[in-house]
Amino acid sequence: MSTVYDCGSPDSRAAGLSAAKNSLEAGRLVVLPTDTLYGIGAGAFDSEAVAGLLRAKGRGRDMPVPVLVGSWNTIDGLVYTVRPQTRDLIRAFWPGGLSLVVEQAPSLAWDLGDTRGSVMLRMPLHPVALELLRDVGPMAVSSANISGRPPATTVAEAREQLGGSVSVYLDGGPAEKATASTIVDLTGDHPRILRTGAIATGDIADVLGVTAESLVDGDVPV
Repeated sequence: MSTVYDCGSPDSRAAGLSAAKNSLEAGRLVVLPTDTLYGIGAGAFDSEAVAGLLRAKGRGRDMPVPVLVGSWNTIDGLVYTVRPQTRDLIRAFWPGGLSLVVEQAPSLAWDLGDTRGSVMLRMPLHPVALELLRDVGPMAVSSANISGRPPATTVAEAREQLGGSVSVYLDGGPAEKATASTIVDLTGDHPRILRTGAIATGDIADVLGVTAESLVDGDVPV
């Protein structure tokens, strides 16, 4: 049975965050608000819970789960090497609607799907998400929807799609941007935008000192 907690009320928010932490530690799934869309999350280092997340979405291992972090510094323990371009983008857009695909540290004991040695990281700009992440550590989080259906912008939309597969729903109100994050791939010789979204291509190009045209690749699904 799942429970919805109204994070607009201080008491309900505290109870919801506590319930979410307990659920994650028990290997269950949580829906949480972010600045872009609602996400369905599991402990990043709990491989069984991550597999359950993929099942809940109806998604295969060929579409690995991104990871949300609660601070800039967390990335240092997750990435093989942090390039200057990565630092520049983090300083400019984190917390916020920019996801970065980077080479993961080879020693990490997690299974997010068929990542081929990379991981997609983001620090969301939402107080509820940040408080939970700072309490429980990195979370594997994907958009809160059944694969192929529209991503949830409210907790009601998430619950309608995911139902009892999720233990705790944290209601932070309608998603502020109601659009997916922009994804930048930093694993190759040159940065590439894999998905346009909440952060404008031109703004990313300005930070990197390149043309917007040089960044554009192709969209990937949420």
